[in-house]
Amino acid sequence: MGLANRILSESLRRVLLATIRAGCDEKGSSAVHYQVKEPEYKVEVDGVTESGWSELLDGFADANIYQTWSYGAIRWGRRNLSHLVLKRENEVVGAAQLRIIRPANLRIGIGYLRWGPLCQPRGKDLDPEVVRALAAALRNEYGRKRALYLEILPNAFSGSSRAEAFQSAFSEYQGNNHLDSQKYRTLVLDLEPALEELRKKLDKKWRNQLNAAERNNLTVIEGEGMMEYHSFCELYGQMWERKKFKTTVSIEQFGRIQESLPENQRMRVLICEHEGKPVAGLVCSAIGDSAIYLLGATNSDGMKSKGAYLLHWTLIRWLKETGIRYYDLGGIDPEANPGVYHFKRGFSGVDMSHISPLATCDNRMSLALVKASQVLRAGWRRFRPRLGHA
Repeated sequence: MGLANRILSESLRRVLLATIRAGCDEKGSSAVHYQVKEPEYKVEVDGVTESGWSELLDGFADANIYQTWSYGAIRWGRRNLSHLVLKRENEVVGAAQLRIIRPANLRIGIGYLRWGPLCQPRGKDLDPEVVRALAAALRNEYGRKRALYLEILPNAFSGSSRAEAFQSAFSEYQGNNHLDSQKYRTLVLDLEPALEELRKKLDKKWRNQLNAAERNNLTVIEGEGMMEYHSFCELYGQMWERKKFKTTVSIEQFGRIQESLPENQRMRVLICEHEGKPVAGLVCSAIGDSAIYLLGATNSDGMKSKGAYLLHWTLIRWLKETGIRYYDLGGIDPEANPGVYHFKRGFSGVDMSHISPLATCDNRMSLALVKASQVLRAGWRRFRPRLGHA
């Protein structure tokens, strides 16, 4: 692996230099400068504390785990976070947590905003003016002042009024060199109907499996503590031993996030037991008006007893009781993972996809960095199979 690392390091240097030279030779387009015109808006950057940010998130209907301080600090590193808060007449109306990637001693880099910005305070409709003000503030701070390549993965589903507001507000953003090429696709269940109606809408085979699970003398334990999470981790390990699947998920990392989160934002953990032994488990985050299914695990006994069906139905009941409006089933890929897709389709949720990433860059060096990383990533995918297990 030492030879591979030296080859990749030299490749990155050559690609970056070549891309920068090519970018400098190109005719540059005129930069568009964004500015929050409305005098009542005020932008605050990196002035909020961790506890203050957590309290701020509680006030947004579109808050989610990816915008929590705990997720950002543990996933990306505390020093790599930046927080922008938008106020109108001294009231917080928008917020965004970004990951900042900047090579040492260079005034170039990348700003990455996942599932944000937050722009819908609880109990209020989405205000397109706020979204426009956020678009201007984000570009002004991270695109112009910090000279970063800025990429935003908004939590907005195609065809929705929210998506229209985002696409209109960010219409001046440019760039086709997205770091994240795949759009998030999932199934979303509207929890507004009565519980009985939701059960009737379940796919017939799915409902039959739920009926069978309810006859199997199963017990469900629910909580947000580390004891429940450790039980889930044991199940996850058993499942991995059985399937030997490839995954980018780190349950250890999610465990540290769970420990760090404030109590009211912790993930909900459900464990299904049969005769006192855990057989299935799931982990869900419910912040704002939507919940998202994050992790699931089932051992061989859980497969036989249909524990996963009972777990999800128990979770749906709890989500309704706590006032959650939507249940996002955590992503689907019918081609790569048809079994999981078939299971999730049984909820009879709506098949939805996020809008494309929104990107902008006024700095050629930062754009060159992104292009170089893309070229290197593509080269590594071609090169890796040749390495074998060396």
